[in-house]
Amino acid sequence: MSDGDSNPVQALAYALDKYPQRVEVVPVRDLLLDSARQNPKRPAYVKLAVPDEVAKSVRGRAADSEDLVLLVRVPKEVRQRQGSRIVLPGEV
Repeated sequence: MSDGDSNPVQALAYALDKYPQRVEVVPVRDLLLDSARQNPKRPAYVKLAVPDEVAKSVRGRAADSEDLVLLVRVPKEVRQRQGSRIVLPGEV
């Protein structure tokens, strides 16, 4: 198992740095079919409509040939900082 397999954040950073044209990014809202908040009888869930290749990648293939499919959340505060030229403590 390579380091990218054990650390999805590093795999994502590498892919965005070296192969940005190969990374597919789609807002979850664009794929959303259904969702529900948690209640005492069941956990919260989201139901997404994805291409068949994504569904096959998540389930059904041998472990060594799976694509890495991630749900990444970018906090609003980070998005708001995106255009700022001021570097805050803790930012690289």
